[in-house]
Amino acid sequence: MIRTIAELRTRLAEARAAAPQGTRVALVSTIGALHDGHTDLIRTARENAGIVVVSSFVNPLRFATHAEYEAYPRTPDADAALLERLGVDLVFAPDAAELLPAGKATTKVSAGDLGLRYEGRVRPFYFDGLLTVEAQLLNLVRPDVAVYGERDRQRVFLVRRMVRELFFDVEIVEAETVRSADGVPISTRLDTLDAADRAAAALLPRALEAAASNADRDVDACIAAAQSALMGESRIRLEYLNVVDPATFLPVDEGHQGPALALIAASVGGHRFVDNAEIFVR
Repeated sequence: MIRTIAELRTRLAEARAAAPQGTRVALVSTIGALHDGHTDLIRTARENAGIVVVSSFVNPLRFATHAEYEAYPRTPDADAALLERLGVDLVFAPDAAELLPAGKATTKVSAGDLGLRYEGRVRPFYFDGLLTVEAQLLNLVRPDVAVYGERDRQRVFLVRRMVRELFFDVEIVEAETVRSADGVPISTRLDTLDAADRAAAALLPRALEAAASNADRDVDACIAAAQSALMGESRIRLEYLNVVDPATFLPVDEGHQGPALALIAASVGGHRFVDNAEIFVR
């Protein structure tokens, strides 16, 4: 585990010097508590690069309060064992003071108005904090490829926009969402749910399937079908359900035709779940 920026730079330089000329470097940024979804990201990184760097940093800027930050699950021993099994070349696991020596970010990347929609509506601080640290990691590692999961589509969209507008020389690669047998995306939250809550959570991907099945009608039909799939389940507290244009990530117009994304977020058993699906509106 590399703890300091100085050591990261040294070890990266050594890895690049030892590798054949033209070897690419991939970055997978995480906040630890690794699961099968992260495993897939790392495997995708290995398919795209000869040197794989994984960062494990519980970013305090992504949390509303210090208590929430402290409560985030940390499994460093299990994470280290998994990363070793996967053959990760470098693991950067700094403490908060290493990346945020002032205890906060005095210089920030802004996600703009889009950062206040969907996930940002319930967590208005979230995307500015995420992008700020993501920019730090991209600057420190200087990867050729950075890999992100499709489950967090808004994050991927905003990172792509940041990379484009701040001229980072990096290719963004998306890995498909890893799902459990009942269709729920794999996350650290799943194991905390009891049987009834787990069954309720499984309705969220069913709602997205209903939206996709009704996309041959219109946008309103997509949303209505998704809402119907959740109806009567009191354990689900729906936070948002939107159909957006993948090119702008803004809600589609009423007469939209063509590719779109259905986004959903809800609380089940005291935990938030987000998911999405590609649909084609006719």
